[in-house]
Amino acid sequence: MVKQVIYITDGDTAAAKAVETATKTIGLECVSLSGGNPTYGTYEQLLESIIATSYERIAVLFDDAGEAYEGRGEDFMVRLAREEEIELIGALAVASAERSGDWTKVDISVDRYGYLTEWGVDKEGFRDIEEYRIHGDTVYCLDQLQIPLIIGIGDLGKMGGRDAPKRGSPVTKTALELIIERSDMNDGNE
Repeated sequence: MVKQVIYITDGDTAAAKAVETATKTIGLECVSLSGGNPTYGTYEQLLESIIATSYERIAVLFDDAGEAYEGRGEDFMVRLAREEEIELIGALAVASAERSGDWTKVDISVDRYGYLTEWGVDKEGFRDIEEYRIHGDTVYCLDQLQIPLIIGIGDLGKMGGRDAPKRGSPVTKTALELIIERSDMNDGNE
């Protein structure tokens, strides 16, 4: 069975808890093996854990710990995109505090209030100064991959408490639901 994968470009503890919380209610599996700050484990372990899950749709965490350009998390993203058993259906491009680092184009962003916007967002989930662009630590390779929907988002599990797991991580959940909705629409048009 081909696994539909959503890339999450953050892997710290707060992001992992937010994604795990959000995925529980929307029928996704969260693979946090590749999380950490930066991504740890081997590529082979990651691929095996994705293939072994009983879920068809999986959110996978990646992190470069602020490393400029392509770090370990991004290396894993590029390699995973080449696998025949993997279909990328979307990515959450998570903003970082550093504007001098990597950036990527996004199709849309979700702000800290859960609203969709054509503007990028910053780490706190506030509207940024550029349209359809986000600055983040682990986003450098996203433009090079064929990802149907890239959503810009603030720091998962945080954003001034608005995305806290104890609140159900609503901002993360909104972004993931949007990717699933678009994927379902695309499947219906084939």
